[in-house]
Amino acid sequence: MGIRGTLTEGVLKNIIISYVYVFIWIFLSFIVIIYNKYILDRSMYNWPYPISLTMIHMAFCSSLAYILVSVIKIVKPVQINRHVYLKSIVPIGFLYSISLWLSNSAYVYLSVSFIQMLKALMPVAVYSIGVLFKKDSFKSQTMINMLTISFGVAIAAYGESKFDQMGVFLQLGAVVFEATRLVLIQILLTSKGITFNPITSLYYVAPCCLVFLSVPWIIVEVPKLQNDSKFEFDYFVFMTNSFCAFALNLSVFLLVGKTSALTMNVAGVVKDWLLIAFSWSVIKDTVTLINLFGYAIAFLGVAYYNHVKLQALKAKDEEEKKENHVDDECGKLDDDKLARMIEAGK
Repeated sequence: MGIRGTLTEGVLKNIIISYVYVFIWIFLSFIVIIYNKYILDRSMYNWPYPISLTMIHMAFCSSLAYILVSVIKIVKPVQINRHVYLKSIVPIGFLYSISLWLSNSAYVYLSVSFIQMLKALMPVAVYSIGVLFKKDSFKSQTMINMLTISFGVAIAAYGESKFDQMGVFLQLGAVVFEATRLVLIQILLTSKGITFNPITSLYYVAPCCLVFLSVPWIIVEVPKLQNDSKFEFDYFVFMTNSFCAFALNLSVFLLVGKTSALTMNVAGVVKDWLLIAFSWSVIKDTVTLINLFGYAIAFLGVAYYNHVKLQALKAKDEEEKKENHVDDECGKLDDDKLARMIEAGK
């Protein structure tokens, strides 16, 4: 009875901890998205400089990651040579910088709710680019599911009351660059046994982003900032915004480390619905029935995609367990055979 009660308490404790991590990630992700929208939107804080905002984030995250890794030494750096850095980290940093630039730029043109609907295309982009780079195999059933998601997003876009071509172009570009980054992480890093947690990732990648973003920043935004004589840098707003962005990266590490990447995907769907509801009820963005109908179709497609991935992971785990069991049995037989040979020698 005592053992059963202890096990029950342990399982319950793990479940509660998992839900706490999910809540923290959803909360921080929610805060960062709304905060970025507040800063960039012309009708709110009115600072429409997405490259500058992204560079502030990268400078803050680079500095804090450096302190944690090199000064305080809470986290050990991953040992990588110059060749790996130039061939693997730099391309990923380039893609990440463009993805962040485009996604933050979209907040100037589109509502929070519509952006979340467009983000439902991420599995479509990741799968398509994975097939293109031969990281994933083409499956007709999966492609039908991807087309269903795309169809749902297209309906949502058709029902958008404040449709903006530039905003849609920017957000779709962000999805493509982010999906390419995720696929290249698997090809350039994971396949080589190189893994980063969010702190070491920022330690190596954020400085690259800062360098790459400086080029469009000088060309596009510096002249505008020089003419914006009315603006005064609010340290509280930008530092708290940057700290939230850094905290979000830490929460990703906690969530994936204590649960799984699939849990984060499912939590992401919940977060998107909450953002849509918040955008409609608080920010007063217009959300039409056609929007919701289209996104519901896309949501079902994403949910089915996550379900299929979960089943595949379970099947893989079971196969590995069977292989380990067979290896153990073979080891036992070899030990028995050796014991008999020793006895015979005596």
